Amino acid sequence: MKKYILLFSLFVITLSSCQKSDVTAEQATIDDAKIQAYIKANKLTLTKDPSGFYYQIQILGTPDLTKTSTPNPIATSTVKVSFTNSYINGVAFDHVSNVSYKLSDATTIKAFQLAVTKISNGGRIYFITPSALAYGSTTQYTVPANSILIYTIDLIGFN
Repeated sequence: MKKYILLFSLFVITLSSCQKSDVTAEQATIDDAKIQAYIKANKLTLTKDPSGFYYQIQILGTPDLTKTSTPNPIATSTVKVSFTNSYINGVAFDHVSNVSYKLSDATTIKAFQLAVTKISNGGRIYFITPSALAYGSTTQYTVPANSILIYTIDLIGFN
């Protein structure tokens, strides 16, 4: 009897994990279609990162190798930034100036962590992130679940 319960439990777990990945894959397809439509409607020229977000480096920035050993921030860097962000419908929901973030902090969204490493001191990056690289399928703060977000980040410095 225990053997059947174990097999049934494994079957249920397997089905549950498949459903979750299907939902995630479905949401990724929905997000990408919306992002591509937004890019086309606004005549933007963005590059798609392998992780899935679209970006444009507006100002590359200037490395200051007297303060750090790398020209750009890395995953373990602490960055000082100013940024604005909005939903894909254009509604702005945040503007932050001169704030520091540890990129490895679990509360920093994945797209932010990846995007800021593409610029150096004084740089600016504009990017659109699918929900999976933002807050995913959960509501976070005032951001609804499955939200596509648009950021403009100015990198003031890092260490």
